[in-house]
Amino acid sequence: MRSYLILSMCILYLSYYFVQNVWLGYLVVVLAIAGFIASAVKAQGFPRIIAMVMMGMGIILEFYKGTGAEGISQGILMILPLLCIVTLAPLLSIPLKLGGYFESIDSLLRNLLHHPRRLFAGITTSLFILSPILSLGSVRILSEFLSDLKLPAAMSAKSYLIGFSTAIMWSPYFASVSLVLYYLDMEVGKYIVYGIGLSFLSLLIGNFLFALWERRNPLERIHTPEVPLAKESRNQLLMLGMFVTLLLSSSLTIEYFTKWSMIIIVCIISIILPLVWGIITKGWSRLIPLLENYRDQSVPMMNNEIMLFTSAGLFAHAVQGTPFANTISDFLTGVAKDSILLFALAVICIVVAVTYIGLHQIAVIAALAMQLKAEELGISNLSLAMLLLLSWSISSASSPFSGLNLMVSKIVGISGFETGIRSNGIHLVILTVIGLGIILIVS
Repeated sequence: MRSYLILSMCILYLSYYFVQNVWLGYLVVVLAIAGFIASAVKAQGFPRIIAMVMMGMGIILEFYKGTGAEGISQGILMILPLLCIVTLAPLLSIPLKLGGYFESIDSLLRNLLHHPRRLFAGITTSLFILSPILSLGSVRILSEFLSDLKLPAAMSAKSYLIGFSTAIMWSPYFASVSLVLYYLDMEVGKYIVYGIGLSFLSLLIGNFLFALWERRNPLERIHTPEVPLAKESRNQLLMLGMFVTLLLSSSLTIEYFTKWSMIIIVCIISIILPLVWGIITKGWSRLIPLLENYRDQSVPMMNNEIMLFTSAGLFAHAVQGTPFANTISDFLTGVAKDSILLFALAVICIVVAVTYIGLHQIAVIAALAMQLKAEELGISNLSLAMLLLLSWSISSASSPFSGLNLMVSKIVGISGFETGIRSNGIHLVILTVIGLGIILIVS
């Protein structure tokens, strides 16, 4: 039942985006609240607590500001695009599963076992490509491929966090990029080159640091014979790269001609792509079971995402315009007038500190994106977008409460602090310095 509720919410919101009917908007908000309640009933642990706190605080603040039910409705409508992309984007993985691409990635990684540095590069690059489509599922899939290899915990922690966190900074199929550019009213086409460039730098830094680490901590060599990668696997990997490139280029092309929100474009592509695959291949007998599994298994498992995104979005909207938010905004604006570098450092420190104690990135980043104005800060919209996404990436890798850190620490069997700060602290510091340098250049 929850699946139908959440999927109906997504479809109706996509309809609302084009027709802008007031009553349809209210209906979508009601479905979103019902979806939040249904997810909260099934969820457990810390995410449930923090989501309930943010939702409660958001409602209280909306009534405190005098906006009441209308403010709550607006806050939820503002976060609904993100709920849709989080819910619908996993549909993109279905053609990958049916096309056998995951098996080719497994073959590639096993082919690199004899070369630790190449294996690390293979893991991080695979996550760079897969994470925008599979989100945290990409980490889970690769960890299953590598589970019988008994890689050192530090190596796994480094590769998973470095590979995944790059997608946070560049992919329009990822919630972070979609949210920041949506709130800053910025086209993805004007940002994407800079985001990809910063992500590539992050990958290069991570691989260079791993090479230094591996030199001091040499891994045990595999003595089994090396087997060349099969031609079929090489072709599948090439097609995977073409698939991701086609997704990205088609999204940017549609955005350029229609001026639709990239979130809406991604959601529509996510719905259409599996159907197009079924039509072209006539493989409905293989497609339908995966669609049913998505409906019955994948969507119900999104309890935490639905709760956290809904509550964080409402909280961020409710905070906007409050004395506290205005004080922070005035402080940051004042700092920016004195020094853009100090302003950027202040933003990163605020985001990392707040998320380190458990608040979700969406709440603080969305609040900053709605509250800060690039022209008042004396910087470009591009610089502000890069700064917020860099902060999101750093906080996701460092915070022991982020979904990424929680998953990786559970997989590798070490604490969130060891996964984030101890294993990747140097990488995050260097990335911060280089990222700030680029932001100052384009500001």
